[in-house]
Amino acid sequence: MTLPSPIASTAANTILEKLSFCKSLNHIKQLHAHILRTVINHKLNSFLFNLSVSSSSINLSYALNVFSSIPSPPESIVFNPFLRDLSRSSEPRATILFYQRIRHVGGRLDQFSFLPILKAVSKVSALFEGMELHGVAFKIATLCDPFVETGFMDMYASCGRINYARNVFDEMSHRDVVTWNTMIERCCRFGLVDEAFKLFEEMKDSNVMPDEMILCNIVSACGRTGNMRYNRAIYEFLIENDVRMDTHLLTALVTMYAGAGCMDMAREFFRKMSVRNLFVSTAMVSGYSKCGRLDDARVIFEQSEKKDLVCWTTMISAYAESDYPHEALRVFEEMCCSGIKPDVVSMFSVISACANLGILDKAKWVHSCIHVKGLESELTINNALINMYAKCGGLDAAKDVLEKMPTRNVVSWSSMINAFSMHGEASDALSLFARMKQENVEPNEVTFVGVLYGCSHSGLVEEGKKIFASMTDEYNITPKLEHYGCMVDLFGRANLLREALEVIESMPVASNVVIWGSLMSACRIHGELELGKFAAKRILELEPDHDGALVLMSNIYAREQRWEDVRNIRRVMEEKNVFKEKGLSRIDQNGKSHEFLIGDKRHKQSNEIYAKLDEVVSKLKLAGYVPDCGSVLVDVEEEEKKDLVLWHSEKLALCFGLMNEEKEKEKDSCGVIRIVKNLRVCEDCHTFFKLVSKVYEREIIVRDRTRFHCYKNGLCSCRDYW
Repeated sequence: MTLPSPIASTAANTILEKLSFCKSLNHIKQLHAHILRTVINHKLNSFLFNLSVSSSSINLSYALNVFSSIPSPPESIVFNPFLRDLSRSSEPRATILFYQRIRHVGGRLDQFSFLPILKAVSKVSALFEGMELHGVAFKIATLCDPFVETGFMDMYASCGRINYARNVFDEMSHRDVVTWNTMIERCCRFGLVDEAFKLFEEMKDSNVMPDEMILCNIVSACGRTGNMRYNRAIYEFLIENDVRMDTHLLTALVTMYAGAGCMDMAREFFRKMSVRNLFVSTAMVSGYSKCGRLDDARVIFEQSEKKDLVCWTTMISAYAESDYPHEALRVFEEMCCSGIKPDVVSMFSVISACANLGILDKAKWVHSCIHVKGLESELTINNALINMYAKCGGLDAAKDVLEKMPTRNVVSWSSMINAFSMHGEASDALSLFARMKQENVEPNEVTFVGVLYGCSHSGLVEEGKKIFASMTDEYNITPKLEHYGCMVDLFGRANLLREALEVIESMPVASNVVIWGSLMSACRIHGELELGKFAAKRILELEPDHDGALVLMSNIYAREQRWEDVRNIRRVMEEKNVFKEKGLSRIDQNGKSHEFLIGDKRHKQSNEIYAKLDEVVSKLKLAGYVPDCGSVLVDVEEEEKKDLVLWHSEKLALCFGLMNEEKEKEKDSCGVIRIVKNLRVCEDCHTFFKLVSKVYEREIIVRDRTRFHCYKNGLCSCRDYW
């Protein structure tokens, strides 16, 4: 064996000393060049490599060259620190490249070498390199190390091979809480909640106690599925084991149970929180709202400090979706006053609430807010504005929004078509439909519902038939129940009841309550009692407690004066707790809503309203008005029937509007009385409103369940076809 000379050893020690003082990569390179010219010492190469990789400005290519110059296979103590540093860098592929160089020069990996390489492989999902590494680990018998096993399991999961990860997991000799958590978390991440919950159950059976991190993962995953069995099992586990719960776990639990509508459980964990953050409070508000417990939702909302946009939007949406539009708009005003700027989502809820309310002045106010907040250019907002104005009776405003839109999509066109149809302007709906096609915008299923709806409400039978046929012939759109329902309605309103029945019988899909209900309503309007009775029976087969069908059967028997049968049906309705929906009409005066039911005497101006009604009836009788008692189908005297007809909710609302305008001399900007009713306007009220518009020279707009009626100069926009 040749020993190094004393001179060479001294030179090497001197260079080692100088290397230890190098502060930059340039200094290292200078000494490296000196080594190559003067000294041959293998230890210097190893030291030089370690120094180059520990420099503040690592040059990977240079470090690899130095590493390759080490003549004997390097030990893991030489390269493990560099592997670790590379795996933490922003270039994980460099770790894989260095690993391949180690293999090339015959470097000896140990159990500490695998973890940084696996970390890098996981980051870039390098499955092939990971599988190769798995084979190396198997050859050198390091797979018995639990950290290495967990690393391979995590690597396969990160590469999307959950089944491979599960195989590694199942073969592990020892599984600690970290291993379980890694496997459960990866299953949750890939949406494999059933598998994650199965692992959770196996973990409990193996006497490993889940920690808070595992519980957070499993709770969050189960919350997304809404599986009540999982929710109940987690609750029982927590209670039985008296699990200590930190803020993160409590937040996950409240969110899960609130999202599933289990508000008693959610409240139990919510009360355990010493500090309640806004996220969990918002989850409670949302949960209570979805369960219809708006008062409880409002309490949590009011208790929340420094409410953010999401919290405000949740409360606004809750009221908008629960048919409390006034309250939704009040909360929106509070939000604006608090300095929170609305976004598209919050304005959507506000627009929806305003559309529900049907007040044109409020619609204009909402539109001005959108303009001020800079959201007017949003396509989705403009589409919603068209719908809002249409439902508030502002057809011209809806058209103006459409024409000013910089871009339009199929929703924009469909919304405006539906607006025209809702207002009985079928010719405008058809013209816009034609213009839409000219501009190469292809109609969709919703577009055809709007066009067919317009045809059915205007008696355009032939046009409706052609448009229905074009769905399949021109656009390859398969008609759905909604489209068949429109055709049944089209024929039914036109008194083509046999054709309507043929549509139902020829449908390729089973008819539902809505379609039979459309036929039933048409039979009632046109006096086709036998077919109406048949339709009502079909409805009751599908929905035995359907109030409309039971009421129609009762009315048919009443028309035939079969009062015993009427009493039997009404007794059945009482036993089943089924009630006919009450007619309710609303009118807004000076920013305040006033609601009326039939024969309502709750209003503080009730005496004045009925006095005004008597005055109006007297004037209308001079113009030829005779109350139509045909819609009163109860066994009472004729005079009582007249009172019942005259006391309909929309008549009371109208008289309230006339009375207060005369008293205060205040009219809306268009001089229009606007009324919203929840049911279809009856024949007598329709005649009554036409005469009032002529005798009192007033324009009256009524939005009933299905459409708008604009009464002016003794005529109605529906042309008596509704």
